[in-house]
Amino acid sequence: MVDTHMKPTYRPTWESLKQHTIPDWYQDCKLGIFIHWGLYSVPAFAPPTVELGVVNNEEWFCNNPYAEWYFNSVNIGRGPSYEHHIETYGKDFPYENFADMWKAEKFDPAEWATLFKEAGAGYVVLVTKHHDGFCLFPSKYTDYHAGNRGPMRDLVGELSNEVRDKGMKMGLYYSGIIDWRFASDPIFTDDQVSLNCSPTYEYADYAYKQSLELIDRYHPSLFWNDIGWPFAGERNLPYLLAHYYNTCEDGLVNDRFNGLWKDFSTKEYQYGTVTKEEKWEMCRGLGLSFGYNAVEGDEHILSVEKLISLLVSTVANNGNLLINIGPKADGTIPKIQAEKLQGLGSWLKINGEAIYKTRCSERNSMQLTSADVHFTETNDALYLILDNLKDGTSSVLIPSVEGEFQPLDKKVNCEVKKSGDGIEITILEHTAANGAVAFKAVK
Repeated sequence: MVDTHMKPTYRPTWESLKQHTIPDWYQDCKLGIFIHWGLYSVPAFAPPTVELGVVNNEEWFCNNPYAEWYFNSVNIGRGPSYEHHIETYGKDFPYENFADMWKAEKFDPAEWATLFKEAGAGYVVLVTKHHDGFCLFPSKYTDYHAGNRGPMRDLVGELSNEVRDKGMKMGLYYSGIIDWRFASDPIFTDDQVSLNCSPTYEYADYAYKQSLELIDRYHPSLFWNDIGWPFAGERNLPYLLAHYYNTCEDGLVNDRFNGLWKDFSTKEYQYGTVTKEEKWEMCRGLGLSFGYNAVEGDEHILSVEKLISLLVSTVANNGNLLINIGPKADGTIPKIQAEKLQGLGSWLKINGEAIYKTRCSERNSMQLTSADVHFTETNDALYLILDNLKDGTSSVLIPSVEGEFQPLDKKVNCEVKKSGDGIEITILEHTAANGAVAFKAVK
């Protein structure tokens, strides 16, 4: 007798890969923690300018707020990061020297995992190799890794174990198309991101073999490729993806494979477009950078209220939020970042029922005068979430909604009554800093 519950075996063809569906865990958990940590955490510098997607081309790259792009920001030979590097380290100081300065001496993976769990995250995605080419795992294909220089540890393996011990899924990021040790021409414009990447089969094979290495050694539940895949290696993608799905039964990938494949789409800050009709993921830093930027102040970091708003609006429109932290070079998570995650976790402990294991509703989000209104639902319940409420008392008239809505937070002072074809909710004595207010109606 054939076991109809056996997982499908994927063949290395695009047609076979089309059988793959997004696993329930990813649909259910809604919140992930992104971690950018590497050599760039040593200089920890970038000008805190604007979010990605607001300005483009040379204005962006010469004033890049991404601290993890420090190599390129110095390499272009002008701008704030270049000037900072010359002033601080000198003109002849190569980026590779940071490999021996990065010690990660206070890195406690159990402490990190505990914080992520407290934040309410269901998965974690760690950068294993960013564009600078330095690997956070002991790769057999290069000596330029954390097991051989700097921390002298398998950072990927240590964190993976602790994350899974806390009941979360572990995902791994890999910079596929860019590795500045193979091609380091400076990037000034958007088109040069792909034009200036290494065109060689040598690098394509290297990226392919390291990806297999990560998959076979760590079994990531999410393989998060960045920007694109080496063009010379595109023909090998079906094999890589089939091997991944066959090895990691709960696995899925993002959309950064040159438009050839995706399980879900991505949006980064203001860059990218998404639709409620397909699964997507919002990724951004708590501030303007992914890597730790010592220049960023409180004014650049999302408040807990704004972080809650971002999660709610994302989930209500069929997305997951992958919020990034940038640890310091010593392995400590900046206090302000930890506090924001803990604040989000406190809100989720009360209102998480309106987020976890829900699906987006057919009802579209509304921007009303007194509040933004978002909807999520399960088979048994409809959830209504009021966001951007002002301090004090607010009345929100919501059209075309039926049901006996009750606040999930029993401490919320409110009145709910029928009004025409909808309902009117009056929130009394609200404190805006407490974030959105979620209501439930049993279907």
